[in-house]
Amino acid sequence: MVTDMKLGFIGAGNMGEALLKGLLKTGAARPAQVLVSARRPERVRELAQTYGIRGGSNAEVARDSDVIVLCVKPQILDQVLRSIAPDVSRDKLVISVAAGVPIAAIERRLHPAANASAQGAVPSPSKPAPPRIVRAMPNTPATVGAGATGIALGEHATEADLATARTIFDSVGLTVVLDESQLDAVTGLSGSGPAYIFLIIEALADAGVKVGLSRRASLQLAAQTVLGSAKLLIESGQHPGMLKDGVTSPGGTAIAGLHTLEAGGLRNVLMNAVEAATRRSRELGEEFLRKL
Repeated sequence: MVTDMKLGFIGAGNMGEALLKGLLKTGAARPAQVLVSARRPERVRELAQTYGIRGGSNAEVARDSDVIVLCVKPQILDQVLRSIAPDVSRDKLVISVAAGVPIAAIERRLHPAANASAQGAVPSPSKPAPPRIVRAMPNTPATVGAGATGIALGEHATEADLATARTIFDSVGLTVVLDESQLDAVTGLSGSGPAYIFLIIEALADAGVKVGLSRRASLQLAAQTVLGSAKLLIESGQHPGMLKDGVTSPGGTAIAGLHTLEAGGLRNVLMNAVEAATRRSRELGEEFLRKL
């Protein structure tokens, strides 16, 4: 249980719903503790009816919550931060899942004194303390309780804040605590990773059709093979190379297929994809900072 804190979700898309659903399903929070806002009032009404939670405007959710989870796209985050800044006090924890947007950028928008300090001015002792911020990068499998999330603490966040954030994201899968400098890499790997895996599953299914299997059977076998392989890796704790060798017999079918994959540069292509996505995440953060 996340004590009796009120949890506010600003943004009620797939990720916002996944998180509140996970919290309620695992018993980490009660419906009475959860508040939600969204651009469409009908979406808020739908969630309130489904989960028994309360809805309101962005400002109302920020004002009435102890923990504010920003589940909005990076493109509209700045607008949202401007609208809630007057209602975000030092006693509130802010958690952002906006890809690529650094903690410093969020802090500057929510805490005007941070802007003055960044520009060389001396903050006044009477100014309110900077907000406590946690940045997170979950992925879409969180919607089925199998997410992978990297989280990083801001300078002013506490160990208690870390425990709260972990409780939220553990309710939808695995959580790894990292330095913020590593979160762009998380975006490139696990954040964008489901897209790579879906493409691989689609390609495997196409291959099955090519060698004579039905489309339905090929897709089922390909998806279950990926699921089962990941489960075996996680539960066995073995290195993937060892598990690969366990499938590969001398002169057999697997080694023939692996030779083709290596010749085609699959390993290099996947590494390049993660690197490109990581680079793009950093660019998004830099673009956001330039707007401040």
